[in-house]
Amino acid sequence: MVRSSRKTLAKGLLIAALALLISGIAGCEAGNDAPTLEFHPASPGVSTTFNGISINDVFVLGAPLGSAVPAGSSASLFLSFYNGGTGDDELTGVHATGWASSVQVTGGTVSIPVQSEVNLTGPEPQLVLSDLAKPLSGGEAVPLTLDFAHAGSVTLDVPVEAQSDYFSSYSPPPAP
Repeated sequence: MVRSSRKTLAKGLLIAALALLISGIAGCEAGNDAPTLEFHPASPGVSTTFNGISINDVFVLGAPLGSAVPAGSSASLFLSFYNGGTGDDELTGVHATGWASSVQVTGGTVSIPVQSEVNLTGPEPQLVLSDLAKPLSGGEAVPLTLDFAHAGSVTLDVPVEAQSDYFSSYSPPPAP
């Protein structure tokens, strides 16, 4: 009997030591400054840098999950810019060829001063894809061309995000 209790005691100590080792390894990032405690939002859209202009988090707002924005209606476009170039620039036009007959820019153009950020990130849209050629659903990508006065034109494949979860507070364009 003494032998079996020694084996049981040894097994128990081995299991306890392994449990402490595993919890010590798993908690190596624990504490008040642990990166696992920080909120890390997903980047909702496509980002690139083109001729000194950083174009960030570009996405089109779709309909709620399970539905589509119907053809003939409008959809909101959200993005931000940072002008890291050597001079001021401006967004002079946006095109979604094959997807929308036009893209309306509030104010006609968007000034992007040098070494400055310009946010067109919502929740109210300042850019609107008008008269959609086909229904638009979350998970699709829309080719979008951005025209700048000095940087030139760049085309991006922009994701369509469903108006759900994180994007539920974003607004579709106003009804005409």
